[in-house]
Amino acid sequence: MPEESQMKQAMQAYIDHFNAADPDAVAALYTEDATVEDPVGSEPKRGREAILEFYRMAVQTGAKLSLAAPIRASHADAAAMAFDVNLQMPEGRSLIRVIDVMRFDDAGRFRSMEAYWGPSDVTPAAE
Repeated sequence: MPEESQMKQAMQAYIDHFNAADPDAVAALYTEDATVEDPVGSEPKRGREAILEFYRMAVQTGAKLSLAAPIRASHADAAAMAFDVNLQMPEGRSLIRVIDVMRFDDAGRFRSMEAYWGPSDVTPAAE
């Protein structure tokens, strides 16, 4: 089981790599057979190649992530973080409030990611 600090560091690296528009570095945080369900209820992306394609598309939007609270670990193999996604959408600048839950393998890589957000979590962003 990964250490608490290892999980928190991996999640911070996720934010940092995403904001650096480096989808390859984000995808490298995942195991080869990982899943991403963003948002929960959508069809999961399975495997690192599908995950890489998802993040290539996501960083092309110009989205930036900012933590809304400290990253939380657990007494097991999972951690969570609340963050805001600021991006340009066709209707204007938007803010999406998200909670991601990651499960980890013993080496500290993500086995899965679930993104919790719904339609009411998308609002116009302050300019």
